[in-house]
Amino acid sequence: MGRHDFQIELNIKHRVCFTRDAFAVSNRLLAGILEEGGGRRVLVLVEERVAAAWQGLAARVEAYFADLGFDWRGLEVVPGGEAVKQDEQLVKRIWRMIDREHVDRHSYLIAIGGGAFLDAVGFAAATAHRGVRLVRFPTTTLAQDDSGVGVKCAINAFCKKNWVGAFAVPFAVINDFSFLHTQTEGTRRVGLIEAVKVALVKDGSFFDWIYQNLERLEKLDEPVLEECVERSALAHARHIAEGGDPFETGSSRPLDFGHWAAHKLEQLSDYSLGHGDAVAIGVALDSLYSARCGLLRQLDAERVIDVIVGLHLPLWHEALDLRDETGRRLVHQGREEFREHLGGELTILLLRELGRGQDVHHLDEGLVDACLDDLRRRHGLVRRVGPVGG
Repeated sequence: MGRHDFQIELNIKHRVCFTRDAFAVSNRLLAGILEEGGGRRVLVLVEERVAAAWQGLAARVEAYFADLGFDWRGLEVVPGGEAVKQDEQLVKRIWRMIDREHVDRHSYLIAIGGGAFLDAVGFAAATAHRGVRLVRFPTTTLAQDDSGVGVKCAINAFCKKNWVGAFAVPFAVINDFSFLHTQTEGTRRVGLIEAVKVALVKDGSFFDWIYQNLERLEKLDEPVLEECVERSALAHARHIAEGGDPFETGSSRPLDFGHWAAHKLEQLSDYSLGHGDAVAIGVALDSLYSARCGLLRQLDAERVIDVIVGLHLPLWHEALDLRDETGRRLVHQGREEFREHLGGELTILLLRELGRGQDVHHLDEGLVDACLDDLRRRHGLVRRVGPVGG
């Protein structure tokens, strides 16, 4: 009879590593991490586009494991990109691989690819046997500086981003800068928006550094790009580990600054607009709104816009002008979907200054529309004169 409350405390190590040429036989980083866990069986999944870009990758991975004494279960090349998050087919395929190769909770599933691929593989790993050890190798800027170090894994459902998923801390995240520099210029550059975002909400000095190094980042100068990715990844991981709500049980998501509009915009574009581009627009929108509602200095909002334009990222997409039968912009529906995803009260982070945010629980729709009109105007100006540094 009666109520009995038990406090369950979790003690989970979140390993975030940076290296180059992780599968060089002389590089012991991965081997040491796997040996630390004591598991023996290893299955490797590689995203198709990564395998195509690295023709010898499979041979390098197999050679790396040849003399380490692990139970090698093979390497599979599987689809990636945003399409794998649209349904559960890839997840089911990975479940079948895990079952076929007898990969258990003490085995390792190694995933090499971009953010959407890692999300889908991560969801499969988190739900197979209620949790298979996952080692992530993010290959894009966006995955290395943000999503790859996160603890969520999800696919889309009901036309909503990341509706089906789980929270599962990966056994390790290994950012191999050799993968980073093989991406296209656009892929490398667009992922930097998540570094801009985390700097805006967590570290004003980091934003100042980005602003000061904007020209070198625009040119994808390798040492500066690597430093930006590393600083961003550590800022994201630090917030997850030390921010007090790693599994998003509250109603505030500081690391989703600019994302309420971005997620809806991706859906409205039928996912033809990539996540990084959508976040760039969402960050620009919420920065302008922060200034127009009196929280942020207009000069600071302009600095944010300068960085987005300087990185050749968009300020506008035509889907922002899609409207319902009453003339209301459809993107406004994103706020309710954002609230519903967590439950509770609508909570959106705005900026008080560069590096410090403030939660608000209401956005004035007319003021949002005014900011959107401003972004459309700025987009037209950028198209006519070209981006900063262009």
